[in-house]
Amino acid sequence: MIALPDGWSIEWLEEVDSTNEHLKRGSYQHGHVVVADRQTHGRGRRGAVWHSEPGGGLAFSVMLRPSEPRGLWPRLALAAGLAVAEGLGRLGIEAGVKWPNDVWIGDKKVAGILVEAVPEGAIVGIGLNVGTREFPEDISNTATSLWLADRVDRTREEVLEILLPPLAAWSARIGRDFGELLGSLRERCVLTGRAVTLDTAAGSESGVVRGIGDHGELLLESSDGIRPILQADQVRIT
Repeated sequence: MIALPDGWSIEWLEEVDSTNEHLKRGSYQHGHVVVADRQTHGRGRRGAVWHSEPGGGLAFSVMLRPSEPRGLWPRLALAAGLAVAEGLGRLGIEAGVKWPNDVWIGDKKVAGILVEAVPEGAIVGIGLNVGTREFPEDISNTATSLWLADRVDRTREEVLEILLPPLAAWSARIGRDFGELLGSLRERCVLTGRAVTLDTAAGSESGVVRGIGDHGELLLESSDGIRPILQADQVRIT
């Protein structure tokens, strides 16, 4: 058994289509965590497949019932990214947040986050590469794991126990305490000062990231000046 935040519960599954879908099919209380040894249809944003080597990845989802208005719930992706990066820091691994929903070690992705609103709350799904030694060739230059970062063997239970407390803490700060969340997020933003190309609803846009705005938006500087980017399907460093 692992220690959980107050009032939270946990469910372990050997196999499931996806942990997010599992939570959608039931009625779960705030803080219910479901962890799967294997996902047959794990996915990230835009329906992308999430690669997870059997036994090498930590895949889990949490049902949250925020008291804040639904319009603020997209901030949960930022809260979750910050929580994962902070938790990895407690393991001695320096990690950063790639707006809006990835966690990086160096310039490689170690975790992805998918937040989905449901009638009774919001589901935060997290996929984290823990013990993976080698990735498929097509993602080997962009993906990493905790083991590749420091060659330390860790159990998924050990890592999960480190991640849940900051997730509980930061997910509760998407309202009036959002400024505190933003301060920590800005310190860990890996995009600030870097040239990027983004795919947005208006098309492809390029510029230099000048930080994160007061509402969690990305601040992009181009020849037209600095403007906020509220949402992007993909962000590539150029």
